[in-house]
Amino acid sequence: MAKNGFKVMDSDMHVIEPADLWMRYIDPTFRDRGPKGIDRWMGDMQLDIDGVKSPPNMPSDAWEASKARELDERYVDSVASNWDSASQVRAMDKEGVDLSVLYPSRGLYALAIDGMDPPLAAAIARAYNRWMHDFCDHAPKRLYGAAMISPFDAETAVIEARRSVQELGLKAIFVRPNIVNGRNWHDPYYDPLWRQIQDLGVPLGFHEGAWAGLPQVGSRFETYMMHHVCCHPMEMMLATVSMIGGGVLERFPDLQVGFLEGNCSWVPWLVWRLDEHFELSGRFESPELKLEPQEYFKRQCYVSIEADEEPARFLEQCGLEHTVVFSTDYPHNDAKYPHALDLFLTMPLSEKTKGKILWDNCARLYGFN
Repeated sequence: MAKNGFKVMDSDMHVIEPADLWMRYIDPTFRDRGPKGIDRWMGDMQLDIDGVKSPPNMPSDAWEASKARELDERYVDSVASNWDSASQVRAMDKEGVDLSVLYPSRGLYALAIDGMDPPLAAAIARAYNRWMHDFCDHAPKRLYGAAMISPFDAETAVIEARRSVQELGLKAIFVRPNIVNGRNWHDPYYDPLWRQIQDLGVPLGFHEGAWAGLPQVGSRFETYMMHHVCCHPMEMMLATVSMIGGGVLERFPDLQVGFLEGNCSWVPWLVWRLDEHFELSGRFESPELKLEPQEYFKRQCYVSIEADEEPARFLEQCGLEHTVVFSTDYPHNDAKYPHALDLFLTMPLSEKTKGKILWDNCARLYGFN
């Protein structure tokens, strides 16, 4: 399949997990405590986990009702098919996508409660990954899963990362960018995990979701609009600063990192500011950093573009176009499906850059070269 002559890979397509996923897939020991989907139209998100709602807050009922009508019209086939694998492939065909790497919807909230019980969190991740393997098995040449790991215990995260890639064939490891248990991502505690992901040859994907029960930029605001404007891009920016400024990319030079569903237009400014502050004080504070921050980003980082993110043209002007990957964000309420690709093709970018974003960069990130 080719859209206007372009091969297309979706770097961050979403599944809608069944409400009873964990009841069916979690280790029996944890079945009573595992996540249970809450039945509301936005039920692709909220969970009850051991008596705690995740996320703790949801948009207003009026806003939900208006979006429900819109989503019912756009996703009628998927809803009727209970969001199964076959409907996922039909949605890709309708949009013009050749293959996709799949990230969660409900699953973004399955480990989004600070201070979670580490054994429970590890069991939640294992169950999700078993389900994702089965989901992708319907179309193994077009559907590829990203694996969930629990950041609440690095040792079990290492084990699950290895199992997910080597036994289940998943193509990436993901975490939310929000820190857990007060640890920054550059804390040496996580180094065994970053080393394992690097050695497995798959990327680490940071992926945010609104209204987390974790420390989150935007939580000071009371409306979804203000909160959501902040949380996705700004949490990605903080994770970028941590991974580069904290030396993770210096210590693990083959680790590839994707910052997904948080826009990309902030990248030229942030790496410029990082370079400025590296020159100002970083050379003395962090002498282990051998490269300027922008060089680390260009060497090891990727960022996803919104279908109509017009300011992204500045990445091309700054020589960062090789770091940008395409995503439809199907089937979330702010996705442009089924016209995401059509909108992207109108962007003020060169045809060569469009080709890189739609396929080459994604293929390099996920190891499809």
